[in-house]
Amino acid sequence: MDKNVKKVVDLLNQGRARELSAILQYMAQHYELENQDFGKLAKLVKQTAIAEMKHAEAFGERILFLGGVPTSKPDAEVKKGETISAMCATGMALEAQATKMYNAAAVACAEAGDHVTKSLFEKILAEEEDHFETFRQIKDHVDQLGATYLATLTGEGE
Repeated sequence: MDKNVKKVVDLLNQGRARELSAILQYMAQHYELENQDFGKLAKLVKQTAIAEMKHAEAFGERILFLGGVPTSKPDAEVKKGETISAMCATGMALEAQATKMYNAAAVACAEAGDHVTKSLFEKILAEEEDHFETFRQIKDHVDQLGATYLATLTGEGE
């Protein structure tokens, strides 16, 4: 495998490992929130996990196309038993790390002459920024409004 292709495959696998961690984290949060009757928030977190699954799949398909082997190992441990504010902070940290990683990966892919993979990183990067903003807004609401806001997140997700 050409050294530039190997570098790109390594970057894709780093991204895939990050996505796998996010999937596991968000699904664990989804189950905890559902169990605590925060169905509306649980649904939102589950939708985010599904978006992360699509990212991991896109990275995996590109890795295969380039002749590599997609990783199946996440790069972080799942945190459980957090408050809703802490769950949001965990999500923000995952998304901020991914954003930083994908920005650097896009630049490296361009330097390696792989503009298709660069575009993939940029597309997913934009979605990660949206996820970060969603978690930030929820955390801000929880921190500022407390139980009043939390009450709006209970019950069935729509």
